[in-house]
Amino acid sequence: MPLVRIDLAAGKPGGYRTAISDVVYDALTGVLKAPERDRFMVISEHAHDNLIVDPDYLGIHRTADAVLIEVILNEGRDTATKKNFYQAVADGLHERIGLRREDVVICLVEVKKENWSFGNGVAQYV
Repeated sequence: MPLVRIDLAAGKPGGYRTAISDVVYDALTGVLKAPERDRFMVISEHAHDNLIVDPDYLGIHRTADAVLIEVILNEGRDTATKKNFYQAVADGLHERIGLRREDVVICLVEVKKENWSFGNGVAQYV
């Protein structure tokens, strides 16, 4: 079960946020093989001074439109799969909403399956 947190600058239209969510979900199910309907996302907008993104870290120039995507998911995917996920999200966002690939920052946080409960106080994966 991926849990996704998406942080972006305030002021974008609703369709923009929906498009980001859809692109990430498509990459989760298509590349990372997350189950269908396993869609849990939090999208937060921030004022300019509350979203701090270094404009040139690692020689990659980012703008004020940078989007931060954190995905908490079960451990176990190989590096090639993760790289394919990063590329699918960056490409998808560029194609769908014109977001520069340089403005897509992604972090995967892997956890063990026993760290999830989908409700009822039960650890469904163990």
